[in-house]
Amino acid sequence: MLARWVAAFVAGVLCVLSSVACAADNLIFVTLDGFRWQEVFGGADESLLNKESGGVANVPALKQRYWKETPAERREILMPFLWQHLVKHGQLFGDPTRNATAQVTNGKKFSYPGYNEMFVGFPDDRITSNAPNPNPNINVLEFLQRDSHFAGRIAAYATWDVMHAILNPQRSGLFVQVGWRPINDQPLSPAQVTINEMQSKLPVYWKDNVWDAVTMAGAKEHLLKHRPRVLYVGLGETDEWAHARRYDLYLDAAQKGDQFLRELWELTQSLPDYKDKTAFVITTDHGRGLTGKDWTNHSAETVGAEFIWIAALGSGVAPLGVRSDVNATQSQIAPTLANLLGRNFGQLDPKIAKPLPLSK
Repeated sequence: MLARWVAAFVAGVLCVLSSVACAADNLIFVTLDGFRWQEVFGGADESLLNKESGGVANVPALKQRYWKETPAERREILMPFLWQHLVKHGQLFGDPTRNATAQVTNGKKFSYPGYNEMFVGFPDDRITSNAPNPNPNINVLEFLQRDSHFAGRIAAYATWDVMHAILNPQRSGLFVQVGWRPINDQPLSPAQVTINEMQSKLPVYWKDNVWDAVTMAGAKEHLLKHRPRVLYVGLGETDEWAHARRYDLYLDAAQKGDQFLRELWELTQSLPDYKDKTAFVITTDHGRGLTGKDWTNHSAETVGAEFIWIAALGSGVAPLGVRSDVNATQSQIAPTLANLLGRNFGQLDPKIAKPLPLSK
């Protein structure tokens, strides 16, 4: 025990004295399903601020909320936390104008293949649909679950119920809360009781996807109740509203996701267990089409749906801002998550990609 404490202390001192970013004690990983890089880097797309392509009934009201003259202004009003804080103190990958694309490599360009790639570090040709079949691959959260430092202190909350199959808790042993299932975390806290009651009274608009607000509330309460070392939160309304061709609600969902990120960041910075000891990674599972006709779609045939974005902030992440001349892949996310916690996920399988270059 003493030797381990001394080793940790020496490693911490070397970390502080070196120019290399330090490993994190904790990790928060958030995904915004199907949220395009175009809005991340440019804000509201003028070609979709209409009824025909965007399904927008009240265009003046939407423009009042999200339209500004320049892309820099538009992206900041849409995602103020991302652009006012994360980009200034962390990193953002995926801006093609900077010779820095981020891409899926699975060729499918839809959700299950994308989540598999980001969680296991490589594409798998066996995954050809969104059917809720248990994932045969060991994901990075499962890898961390096998580590005594993280075992029992990892949780996943997601709006989409297929995430249960993707993370495969029957094998992985992870705590996975998805979709419309009531929180089963006995004994329930008063807040969890309230969340379950609220969920039971909401309309089931999508049978396989609960409202983001429910997932966000559950994840925040889990953090306060259990102090997990690793927390994954998967939000889904951006994808659902895009498929419904409701560009107004798609933008609203993205802005609420950004607000949730701010709340999570401020919450972790208010808690001694997390303050200055936590890394954040935020990304999406796939892109979407490039045009007014195709922006709702994503598939192997959809041009442009392979392009995504990846953001990182906090411990282990140097403040390099929007990256230039660095191309990234979705398969780099899993090893990056482990690497931020000082673990080598790549040792599990030679197919696993290399981590993203987040240190100076």
